[in-house]
Amino acid sequence: MSSISHHSAQWAHGQVARERDAAAATHVTGDGVARYSFAGVRLLLAFELLWAFGDKLLGWGLATPTDRAWINGGSPTEGYLSGVEGPFAGFFGALAGNAVVDWLFMLGLLGIGLALALGIGMRIAAGAGALLMLLMWLASLPLENNPFVDYHLVNAVLLVGLAAFLAGDTAGLGNWWARLPLVQRFPVLR
Repeated sequence: MSSISHHSAQWAHGQVARERDAAAATHVTGDGVARYSFAGVRLLLAFELLWAFGDKLLGWGLATPTDRAWINGGSPTEGYLSGVEGPFAGFFGALAGNAVVDWLFMLGLLGIGLALALGIGMRIAAGAGALLMLLMWLASLPLENNPFVDYHLVNAVLLVGLAAFLAGDTAGLGNWWARLPLVQRFPVLR
């Protein structure tokens, strides 16, 4: 083999290695961007749910007036559910103001919000959160701006994706949670 052929082969091999390393770096960088983006979405949804919990509990005066706060005797479900006008108005109207429904709703907001904030129990939080969002989507029908999609439906799908992507492992306690013996024994708690 001539010296020129040998150097060409070395250059080509080096070029292939450089391209492979660049592709790997792009994949790792892209993977990191995806992980942190999904962690950010997880934290935003946590904030959304925890804010709703705090507002309904304490009446911060934005969505819930202070005099209608849960701690002041108000119902966290009555205002919204009694105003449902769509095809499920009878169903949701019957639930409005029910003490058991109030407790389930508030515990759901708090539990799902905390799980998302901490990055633990993502599968259960995603399932419960998706159910909550689907119920709220049904209560919103018919939609004003789109015949099918609103943020409740988008959030339901996002929650499932966050659990599938293990979004609690990035900027959360998901890895620690996954090593707990109870979670290893019952992976649905992951």
